[in-house]
Amino acid sequence: MADLVYPPVIGAARTMFKALDLRFDISGTEHVPRRGGAVLAGNHIGYLDFVFAGLAARPAKRLTRFMAKESVFRNRLSGPLMRAMKHIPVDRAQGEEAFRQALAALRSGEVVGVFPEATISESFTLKTFKTGAARLAQQARVPLVPVALWGTQRLWTKGRRDLGRRHFPVTIRVGRPLRADPGEPAGSVTERLRERVQELLEAAQQAYPGQPRHAGDTWWLPAHLGGTAPAPPPGPAAG
Repeated sequence: MADLVYPPVIGAARTMFKALDLRFDISGTEHVPRRGGAVLAGNHIGYLDFVFAGLAARPAKRLTRFMAKESVFRNRLSGPLMRAMKHIPVDRAQGEEAFRQALAALRSGEVVGVFPEATISESFTLKTFKTGAARLAQQARVPLVPVALWGTQRLWTKGRRDLGRRHFPVTIRVGRPLRADPGEPAGSVTERLRERVQELLEAAQQAYPGQPRHAGDTWWLPAHLGGTAPAPPPGPAAG
């Protein structure tokens, strides 16, 4: 079935980004396979991350089917669009059906987008990764493509929305696909994925040209970069 809604939505998003004068720095898009199934897995720092992560797959002429919480599909505005773009609703209490749908999409040659942290990181550092992305790649026998986003939190994240913010950079880094061997424990694959996303995130942050305009504009920076974002939880989830 032809995608009648997804391309116009992408066009509208690009028009909005152009109007906001967002300055994109995207590299590594050659790592997204041009055909066949793949899991696109990245960090989660803002509500529009699925739009930005999806842009990473466009040079390969791929449309990404993102797994997203079910409440987005119940919204009267976003719901019809999400369903028309064939994204996959996730009921966190009963995730088996979402996993089945994602697996079927991968086996049919689709790119499926997953945020392994399962929720936005308010500290803008990596949280613990769930194993779902790794298990999907293992069972579908498809590559696991790591992605890191930086700057997207400045438009809309938990507790802050500034959809009119203009003239700032967005950095996207795509890494080489990871092999998810079915014989390897899913936790091990997940740890390799998290390590790679962490490397890409640090590279994106180092390349990011934006600086706080004043002392009160440090909220979007994590504490270890001199910002005032909430501290990450203790332990390995701090990244």
